[in-house]
Formats: sequence, C-alpha cells, structure tokens
Amino acid sequence: MSQLLHLVFGGELTDPQGTEFRDVDAIDVVGVFPDYASAYTAWKAKAQATVDNAHVRYFIAHLHRMHDESNPRSGTEKLA
Repeated sequence: MSQLLHLVFGGELTDPQGTEFRDVDAIDVVGVFPDYASAYTAWKAKAQATVDNAHVRYFIAHLHRMHDESNPRSGTEKLA
C-alpha cells in the first residue's frame, strides 16, 4: 500500500471567512503525516488550541493527491 501523505498547516487569516494568510512567513507548518487519521489528530489539537482566535485556522492538505508518478503534470517535480 502506498503512503497517503498529508500536510497540516495554519495561521492567521486576513478574513475569517477566507483562506488568505495575513503573513505567509508566519505560517505554522505542523508537519507531514503518513495518513489522514494522524493528520486529523494533529489538526484537531491545533484547531482546539486556537479556538478563541477567529482569525486563526488550520488546514489539512492531501499531498498524495498532488503527486501522481504516472501523470507528468501532477504538480510535483523530480529533482536530482
């Protein structure tokens, strides 16, 4: 079975209804996780820890959906 990598990240947004970060340099990269369940656990902990700030939001990015070795236009580039 192949890995289904997920990235958890978040930070302060310019608008709580949107997805634009106020300061890209301040994005909190929580980590890369081998499956959705562990990513969800990390996301939930961060989301609950910042629940009092409506401008802070965390996301789960499905990295495995961005990388398809059979598709040369999958959004990833192999480097030497």
